[in-house]
Amino acid sequence: MTAPTTPPRHAAALDLGGRTALVTGAAGGIGRACALRLAAAGAKVRAVDRDAAGLDALVGQAAGLAGLTGAVEAHPLDLTDLDAAEQAAAGTDILVNNAGLQLVRPIEAFPPDVFHTVLTVMLEAPFRLIRGALPHMYGQRWGRIVNISSVHGLRASAYKSAYVAAKHGLEGLSKTAALEGAEHGVTSNCVSPGYVRTPLVERQLADQAAAHGLPEERVLADVLLQDSALKRLIEPDEVAEAVAYLCGAQASFITGISLPLDGGWTAH
Repeated sequence: MTAPTTPPRHAAALDLGGRTALVTGAAGGIGRACALRLAAAGAKVRAVDRDAAGLDALVGQAAGLAGLTGAVEAHPLDLTDLDAAEQAAAGTDILVNNAGLQLVRPIEAFPPDVFHTVLTVMLEAPFRLIRGALPHMYGQRWGRIVNISSVHGLRASAYKSAYVAAKHGLEGLSKTAALEGAEHGVTSNCVSPGYVRTPLVERQLADQAAAHGLPEERVLADVLLQDSALKRLIEPDEVAEAVAYLCGAQASFITGISLPLDGGWTAH
């Protein structure tokens, strides 16, 4: 077979001009970083969160950045309102399912109502959001679904039954959406980071300290990062870059995967 004579294509700058993106959990952490990154690439971003004040701060932050005035719109929404979540996703080209919550307790002490809420927000709401977004995506034969999973979608940890169950379910939902969406030009992927420098992780330190009987200063190194080859937290901006890559034209053949950003955790 002769080699192709056309020169290889090189990665171009991400251009999402004319696209509408919806990002859940956008008031802080990974969600905020994703909203700003997609807006910087030209997308019109619907920022969804139940924290209205946090969304206002995000909109203000975007307005203070060159070229991003009006690029991010606040959409206060509690994702336990599943009908409203599905309606909010209508007409979106890019969907980033990021919202999450965490409680660290042994199974026998885990409150059933919290387990239900975690599964509602982190698994059932993404299903409803995808369901709401797909008609538009299918109609235009283009769409990007990026689900913020976790290393806990690939590995389990003690005392996190609801979170681990939800993330494992999200991984399966994402793969199913990939198989169904392929013929319609829609990709669906997971980005699965290890511990990210977010308020959610910071709140875990006290819970993990109590669960393991350790002082908080030892929890990060001895518990959270025990299985990570790279002994640091990943930054939200690093996760947002992976999300942005999966939304670009250069990632059109990537679907149904889980992209670990775990510092080598799953290499064990």
